[in-house]
Amino acid sequence: MQTATPAPRKATRPRADALRNRERIVTAAREMFVEFGPDVPFDEIARRAGVGNATVYRNFPDRDALVREVVCSVMDRTARAAELALAEIGDAFEALERFAHTAADERISALCPMISSTFDRNHPDLEDARRRVENLVARLMDRAKAAGRLRADVEYGDLMMGVAQLSRPPAGTGCMSADRFVHRHLQLFLDGMRTPARTVLPGAAVTVEGLRS
Repeated sequence: MQTATPAPRKATRPRADALRNRERIVTAAREMFVEFGPDVPFDEIARRAGVGNATVYRNFPDRDALVREVVCSVMDRTARAAELALAEIGDAFEALERFAHTAADERISALCPMISSTFDRNHPDLEDARRRVENLVARLMDRAKAAGRLRADVEYGDLMMGVAQLSRPPAGTGCMSADRFVHRHLQLFLDGMRTPARTVLPGAAVTVEGLRS
């Protein structure tokens, strides 16, 4: 007599409200990290997210886990911005411009200082997100160069460092007051990347490898 093989159990899917709470925590943490830095107390993040402290700790047992999730979420949205620019805009330089302005709004530069000495910079999730952004931005820049719209002596790191420096707000409560200048100054920077080049740039182009090191 054969016994029936038990059917495999389905993995339990998180409830919709649990997923919403997690998203609210990540959004609140991102906003507060940008405004006040990485040492914002968890209870302040919980208050802005509209959840209890226990909910924050249930999703993120320590600060590194929350920081990693915030950085990955920002990088994922940055990659999505590059994908949309590639898919939706035919003009190669306009696609690069749209991406740069969207990346500035993500404040990815303000999140970089959060990575402390104990933070695992080589975590697989971070590596995957980083490579995706690098590959997509390289496609945007290669397309603009092939179209004769982007000067040939700039690389990935030049673009991303420019976006980072121009979109990084000063720490403190009033940091968002600088927002009104970001896109104006970013456009001035982007105009300097157009062809024909007016000047010879000092130093060497900043590559992906150079930016990582």
